[in-house]
Amino acid sequence: EHSTEHIYNEIAYPLVEGVMEGYNGTIFAYGQTGSRKSITMQGVADPSSQKGIIPRAFEHIFESVQCAENAKFLLRASYLEIYNEDIRDLLGADTKQKLE
Repeated sequence: EHSTEHIYNEIAYPLVEGVMEGYNGTIFAYGQTGSRKSITMQGVADPSSQKGIIPRAFEHIFESVQCAENAKFLLRASYLEIYNEDIRDLLGADTKQKLE
């Protein structure tokens, strides 16, 4: 019933703020096949109001990095899918390749 913007602001925004302070952060989307986890996480590019949590988080992080002075940042991100006990890296070169 909620928009990805609302979900981001309520749940992910505080987590990303913590990440910018040096803490690790994880967003774990769990549910049945077809329950719109991917849409919530990825969203759609157009219209921008339907961006998912991942693009919103990346924008938030990179805007924070641009505003920071006298600081260095190392950013690592992963987007994993666990389905039928198989794990795949959805940001990897081959998203069909199973991880050990």
